[in-house]
Amino acid sequence: MIADTVRSLARLLLPGLLLIAVTVAPSPTFAQTQQVVVLTSFPKELFDAYKAGFERAHAGWRMEVVPKPTSAAITHVRERAARPDVDVFWASAVDAFIFLKSNNMLERYTLPADLRRGIPDQVAGFPVNDADGFFHGFAVSGYGIMWNRTYLTRYRLPAPKEWEDLIRPEYLGHLVISAPSRSGTTHLTVETILQGYGWQRGWELLLRMGGSMGAITERSFGVPEAVIAGQYGIGIVIDFFGLSAIASGQPVDFVYPSVTSIVPANVAIIRNAPNPEGARRFINYLLSDDGQRLLFRPEIARLPVRTALYREAPRGMPNPFTMKAGVQFNADLSASRYQVTNRMFDQIITFRHAELRRAWEAIYRAERAVEAARAAGRDMTETERMLTQARASASYVHVSERMAAEVSGVMERDAAYRSAKEREWGEVARASYVRAAQLAAAAEEAARRR
Repeated sequence: MIADTVRSLARLLLPGLLLIAVTVAPSPTFAQTQQVVVLTSFPKELFDAYKAGFERAHAGWRMEVVPKPTSAAITHVRERAARPDVDVFWASAVDAFIFLKSNNMLERYTLPADLRRGIPDQVAGFPVNDADGFFHGFAVSGYGIMWNRTYLTRYRLPAPKEWEDLIRPEYLGHLVISAPSRSGTTHLTVETILQGYGWQRGWELLLRMGGSMGAITERSFGVPEAVIAGQYGIGIVIDFFGLSAIASGQPVDFVYPSVTSIVPANVAIIRNAPNPEGARRFINYLLSDDGQRLLFRPEIARLPVRTALYREAPRGMPNPFTMKAGVQFNADLSASRYQVTNRMFDQIITFRHAELRRAWEAIYRAERAVEAARAAGRDMTETERMLTQARASASYVHVSERMAAEVSGVMERDAAYRSAKEREWGEVARASYVRAAQLAAAAEEAARRR
């Protein structure tokens, strides 16, 4: 009798109990979903492809992307060092990784043996991975010049081959570059020029190029966009901007100047990352064959670190492991003066671009006037002397390499000192450019007198 009663109650209660169990049980999908947060300076085309690929390869994981320019990304990591909110730092600028490593902001990670196989130790004499395991190369990059063929034909301009070509007067107003303080890849380009030509000559070259810039963009991808659109004819870019535009059928070309460097783009785990397992999974995916093959997509067009994959490379894709770099890039030197180089570029070129351009415009006008007067048989010795002074003033480098090394650490620690130095550099630059324009104007007037 009692047994019958229990069975009757069970039949009545069981459907309700099952409904409750289904209602309160966690969703299997929700319970298993985890995320990895990636801080990156790479363009959307690249990180979207890797987000889709990673999530496809790792069921139950979601990849969140925090896009920031390299300098802003470094600041993000520094400001949140006590309680990190990102897991992975992913960018092109190798000196940024050295900076973060030296400030104890990265976590050591040893790659699995199967991933280490097939990745050379060096590319063009530069280490692919950090020797201590704090960051790892996933792609290789060089730095160069891209141009719009249609634009150059319209303006009857020759195609450039070397950095020094860009100081030719006919390129005035036709060039575009991004600010290195806003772009890690432009910073590496600037540093490559400084190391390849030497500090003094390198800055003089940058100042003359700066005087011919039609614009200085805030983000690196603004340069290829402007060149592809025909707003400007020639842009200073990392190679994948040029290679991806070519692969996509745009009317552009790209060249590596002889004075260039070939270095890896890197990835690293943030120290005390909230999701270290997700960070490791992401790095492993980047370096897997499937992850590396994504680099060959036309919209990405980057160069893998796995050498065997170059057998599958699209036509025209260079192999950096067979190239010779004109500059043996010193990443430690670059990292040691990272902020000084960027702030100096801003103060003497980016923020003084109008004055710098007016100075070189005046110089080129005076040069044409002097040449015409000389062709007419006039003695231009004194006028040439004024022009020489104008060129020297327009390319005056106030900060020596030794001075840059001395102030670098202090500028990092002392905001007031940093502000004072930046004001000093900007004021000296402005005075130099104004004087250059005045001297050039006087030389032009002298040349035009009958």
